[in-house]
Amino acid sequence: MPELSKLEKKLDLKFKDLDYLRQALVHRSYINEHPEFKLGHNERLEFLGDAVLELIITEYLFINFANRSEGELTNWRASLVNSRMLYEVAKEIEIEEFVYLSKGEEKDKSAKARQFILADTVEAIIGGLYLDQGIEPVKKFIHSHMVSKLDSILAQGLHLDPKSTFQEMAQEKEGITPHYESMNETGPDHSKEFTVGAYLNKELIAEGKGSSKQEAQIHAAQKSLETKGW
Repeated sequence: MPELSKLEKKLDLKFKDLDYLRQALVHRSYINEHPEFKLGHNERLEFLGDAVLELIITEYLFINFANRSEGELTNWRASLVNSRMLYEVAKEIEIEEFVYLSKGEEKDKSAKARQFILADTVEAIIGGLYLDQGIEPVKKFIHSHMVSKLDSILAQGLHLDPKSTFQEMAQEKEGITPHYESMNETGPDHSKEFTVGAYLNKELIAEGKGSSKQEAQIHAAQKSLETKGW
């Protein structure tokens, strides 16, 4: 079992209930091998953490960039909450050694698969921290590890991802905000392929595939830009 006090030091946090942190580190594959594990996997905490992260980033951008358009802020937000950013945070705080994985998943060194697991784990930690201590410590964590990178992201043009571009163009040209729907999911837990559709209202513009839902959405957005000629 990982020594979680070491991770708390890396996070610069002290959980009141350590089970929130422990569950945030549990990948579904571990539960498949250890059904007796009392806490369950981290997907519900990831779901909560995703929403909390987006809210905090949105609030920060809204308050601090009053002269920027909705489209610009949407792009900036996307660059701060995507899996690439979350993976960078995971590397910085060195959480990989603390994640509970199945033996098969531990052996799978696929960089892409591991990247998404670690990105999801960061979201789960945010969800666990929110339940454990409320919004202010979460804000401090997100500002320290993500918001602090905004200047660098803008300077390098990393905020111009396909999903953000598709949303901005769709809003500008058709007055519609795209949405994405899961269409299919195949393969074992450690090597899934997701198919996602990109829609404008009820119209399917394009389908995308990827090893995570987010990657499939990005692919669908890129194909949608090509389909629409944007």
